[in-house]
Order: sequence, then structure tokens, then C-alpha cells
Amino acid sequence: MSLLEAILMGLIQGITEFLPVSSSGHLALFKIAFGMKDTGLLFDCLLHFGTLIAVFAVYYKDIWKMICEGFGIIGDFFANVGVAFARLAGKRDKKYRRIIHNGYRKFVMLVIVSTIPTGVIGIAASDLIEAASQILIVPGVCLIITSALLFIADHVAEGHKMPKQVSYTNAFLIGIAQGFATLPGISRSGTTITACLVSGCARKFAVKYSFIMSIPAILGSVVLQLFDIPNLDISAAEWVYYLVGTAVAAIVGYICIKIMLYVVKQKKFIVFSVYCLIVGAICVGTYFYIA
Repeated sequence: MSLLEAILMGLIQGITEFLPVSSSGHLALFKIAFGMKDTGLLFDCLLHFGTLIAVFAVYYKDIWKMICEGFGIIGDFFANVGVAFARLAGKRDKKYRRIIHNGYRKFVMLVIVSTIPTGVIGIAASDLIEAASQILIVPGVCLIITSALLFIADHVAEGHKMPKQVSYTNAFLIGIAQGFATLPGISRSGTTITACLVSGCARKFAVKYSFIMSIPAILGSVVLQLFDIPNLDISAAEWVYYLVGTAVAAIVGYICIKIMLYVVKQKKFIVFSVYCLIVGAICVGTYFYIA
């Protein structure tokens, strides 16, 4: 892989991770179109890590509050364990603490519930996903599916749910949607935002939920790849290219999150829906033409 290819892939990742056109699908198409050898899941994970930096940059206030409330949840949980033992010892005057008592704590729990099915699907289907990205028809069909999801997102009724109103069942189903979005061509942001909107979430919160819930999923995939680093034959120059691609993905991703907030608010998904439909149809047609 050359430096130019790393930069181009960083651009593609930064643009397509947050704009609902599937980063994995476009990266797969880029590799196929230019005959690139497989860069492996590690480089793909680093590109995703770059866009993860962009999420932290945009939502750092929310993320910090969620981290603080997450530790608060843990503290109150163990405090309640202590109360339980005290009550068993006869101290009936001890009161349990209410653990989920504000919106940020509920948001933390929603993200955790969403992460469970995403993790299970991602681990179980990792080999299938890597193989699917090498076959042109797979991202093509998946892009057409993304097109349909984006069309639904533009026409779903306006929701008003915020964290306190979103059920854990909703969160679990949104997590399943994110799990299937690991397929190349299925837009993660488009799929999860559509799932949030169908669940009745307010549009601005749907975007925030979609991007913040990507944090544990991306971190998990990056950590899993770290175990394979000692077994990878990567030169020092390639590591530099990897880091450059990651930085490009982070900068471009930050800009695209801002664009996405406007797109969802104005219900402009139709543009991306048509784009995904055209690109997907071209991929499917090309597959059968060269087959």
C-alpha cells in the first residue's frame, strides 16, 4: 500500500463513515477497483479509530458526562450490594439507591444494551464479513439495501423520544441493526439512525445515539486486532501510512458529522438514497458483466 492509497482510503472512511453511504462498502469497492491487495482488518479498524476520534471531538461533553455517570452507576451498584448485606444483618433502616435516575445514566445503559448484540454478531461473523468484502456483488446488494433504509428514514413519522423514553428493547434492536451494518455496503450510520427513528427517537438524538454507540463497537474491534499485531508483517513505512490514513479519517470525519446533523434535521436522506441505489446497481451489473 502506498501513501497516496492510505490518504485516499482515509478520505473515503472519513466521508462515508458518517454520511450514510457505507464506509466498509466503499473501501471494499476501492480495493477491488484499483486491484489493491487486502490490507486486512487492522487497517480498516485504524481507519474506524480515526473516525472515532472525530466522534469524541464533536460529542466530548456528552461523552465525559456519560463516563462520569457510568462510574456513578458502578458506585451505586456496589453501594446497593452493601445495603443488601446490611439488611440481611437486620439493619432494615438502610435504603437502596436509585441507580438510573437521570438521562445520561439511562443513555449509558442504552449504549451497553445496544453493544451486546452488535458484539455477538461482529465476533460470530468476522470471517464472513472479511470474505464478503472481496466479492463485488455483496457491497452492491448491500448498498441497495442501504438505499431503501435511507428512503424509510426520510419518510418515518417525527419522533420525540429522548433517553428516558427509549426502552431497552428498542436499544437491543438498534444494536442488532448495528451488528448487521458490519456487512460491506450496509451503512452503519444510516442503518442505526433509521432504527432509532423507527423506534420513535427525536432526530437530533438519533444522530447522537448512532455515533456514540459506535464507540464501544469500534474500540472492541480495534482491541481484538491488537492481539494479531505481533503476527503481522508490516514495515515501518506501512505503519506511517496507516497513521496518516487514520489522521485523514479523523479530520474529514469531524467535518462530515457536522454535515450529517444538518442532513437529518432537514430530511435530506433522499440524495444519499439515490446515490447508494445507483452505485449498488452499477456494482451488481458489473459483477454479472465480468462474471
